[in-house]
Amino acid sequence: MIPLGHYLIVSAVLFAIGSAGVFLRRNLITILLSVEIMLNAVNLTFVAFGRQHGTVDGQIVVFFVMTVAAAEAAVGLAIVIALYRHRESLNPDAFTALRW
Repeated sequence: MIPLGHYLIVSAVLFAIGSAGVFLRRNLITILLSVEIMLNAVNLTFVAFGRQHGTVDGQIVVFFVMTVAAAEAAVGLAIVIALYRHRESLNPDAFTALRW
């Protein structure tokens, strides 16, 4: 059996990659994908702790997180497409004005 620490290290690396993508990239689609990577890192942690304690609670929480992540991805992609059609750019700096 793989120890809990290995799962947590992989989860921390995934979360660090996702947060680096959010802070360093200048493309809205890449930022959305980085947020999804961070959510998957948290899901891995939930499953690892659930397995460590011998319960399915972590898997139940992951099911709900994946449902919310799918809705977030669909709504986020729709907003990105609408913004691209309006401004013809995916650079987040182009969307600093609050007016349409």
